[in-house]
Amino acid sequence: MDVLKRVFDSDAMYSFRRSPARVVMTAVLAVIVFLCAFADWAAPANPYKIETLSLLDAQIPPRWTEKGDPRFVFGTDEQGRDIYSTILFGTRISIAVGAGSVLLALVLGVGLGLVAGYFGGWTDAIVMRAAEVQLAFPAILLALMINGIVRAVVSKQAIAAWAIPVLVLSIGLAGWVQYARTVRGSTLVEKNKEYVQAARVIGRHPLAIMLRHVMPNVMGPVLVIATIHIATAIITEATLSFLGVGVPPTRPSLGTLIRIGNEFLLSGEWWITLFPGLALITLVLSVNLLGDWLRDALNPKLR
Repeated sequence: MDVLKRVFDSDAMYSFRRSPARVVMTAVLAVIVFLCAFADWAAPANPYKIETLSLLDAQIPPRWTEKGDPRFVFGTDEQGRDIYSTILFGTRISIAVGAGSVLLALVLGVGLGLVAGYFGGWTDAIVMRAAEVQLAFPAILLALMINGIVRAVVSKQAIAAWAIPVLVLSIGLAGWVQYARTVRGSTLVEKNKEYVQAARVIGRHPLAIMLRHVMPNVMGPVLVIATIHIATAIITEATLSFLGVGVPPTRPSLGTLIRIGNEFLLSGEWWITLFPGLALITLVLSVNLLGDWLRDALNPKLR
């Protein structure tokens, strides 16, 4: 109880509680993650089971409209899939791709940043020149290029099965630079401090010094970047899926749902693209507000 009380009375929690928008959006994010994690039980139907779909239920408007059906809160798409159910399952894919790609970028960027900052010299030059070259390309263009290369190598039959891993790989490789640059700068400062010099004197291995001593002291800004990067990764995945090179329509993410709905927008079926779009906006906004709070909480200059 004492630990919980100290956490509740900390400066970070005080800054969190004083912002109603952060509290509300964090609660919304928690509800979204919970519903998506248990979508198999929370969703009225599984939109991925083709045998349960009926074309007679296709393009039904939301329940509260004149031609709505009580079975479908947000209506149905062109295949008769319940929009609410597809949003839950699609959001789960979007969150999984965003979290997986951020984890890949974090591991790669932190590792390269530690090595570059600690050893310096030609190692630092190679890593930083590679980072500068990658910064010359927009992240979405680089993700498209990596995605295209992998799709050219993988057979057409395996593309659907490999769609999510390919997205994680392409988005993750496109986002490691900001982690590497941040960790490198912090490592250049930390490696000259007394505790690192003491570890060298007693003969600790450089890898142990980097992992056990330097890394814990440079991870504060990285956590903030990772939180905000999740929102960016989700948007990048939605963009790739909207362009038709992401998740296939048989297992749609939010970007795929928006692309599918966009084809029917002019014919009056506005709900097919509107509700997935609102779900994407809500998800990204809540993650961004959480990252904004972490930035304020972990920055002593803002306290």
